[in-house]
Amino acid sequence: MKRTIAQWLETDHGLGAVSDTPRLDLELLLCRVLGKERSYLFTWPDAALDAAQQAALEGLLQRRLAGEPIAYITGQQGFWSLDLEVNSSTLIPRPETELLVEVALSLLADRAGSPCRVADLGSGSGAIALALACERPAWSLVGVDRVAEAVALANNNAERLRLPNACFVQGNWCSGLALPAFDLVVSNPPYIDAADPHLGQGDVRFEPRSALVAGQQGLADIRTISEQARDYLSPGGWLLFEHGFEQGAAVRELMQSLGYAEVATRQDLAGLDRVTLGRWMERGEAGK
Repeated sequence: MKRTIAQWLETDHGLGAVSDTPRLDLELLLCRVLGKERSYLFTWPDAALDAAQQAALEGLLQRRLAGEPIAYITGQQGFWSLDLEVNSSTLIPRPETELLVEVALSLLADRAGSPCRVADLGSGSGAIALALACERPAWSLVGVDRVAEAVALANNNAERLRLPNACFVQGNWCSGLALPAFDLVVSNPPYIDAADPHLGQGDVRFEPRSALVAGQQGLADIRTISEQARDYLSPGGWLLFEHGFEQGAAVRELMQSLGYAEVATRQDLAGLDRVTLGRWMERGEAGK
């Protein structure tokens, strides 16, 4: 029996057990099956799904009920002002990461219309670099990721969004960068300790563990990047990290011990430590 859009939306089909936003999830799954925007659901509530569409929707519902993130099922995730394609080779872009974009823009606000070289390390789907490229057309953005599938995805996003000032290359942190030096290096690296119980909960169960977990209580990759970036930053260039809400003090101490100046931590909308930044004042100082 065919069911209309309105009838499908009458219940959450059990999604409330796995999602904080069951109605939104169902709407997104319907949009995926129908190939329509959400406005269509409310404009044509009496439109009926055919047998193939109903079967497809039921299949997507089963995947969501098993806990698979809605972004992986639909292949899309919003970030900043962009609609990104995503897949299981990368983390799902999250709203709290937008703070990294905000801080980066504020640090170089006086150079909004001037050429700047910016690197995004561990770029994944390209969310951070592409948001910056969108806001600052005069800047040149390069994203680095060690996973070939992620690099291909990010370059596809750049092409689809028509952001020619961003490109993505395969590499391991700063090893993927080429001189000249960068005015800004940003990163949302792995920062979760392997013993963290949250790794067995929610969406992160389906995300690549290599993009989540780092040694040394989650600080290993932050340390590596902080050490390497000193050889790639212009004098006065900035290094910014997203990190866990309990890691602010540890990241500040680490960056200060490596010679960064003006080290500070910014809080997210929940008042939690989320982004720490530091400034490298002299080119080549790391090698002395």
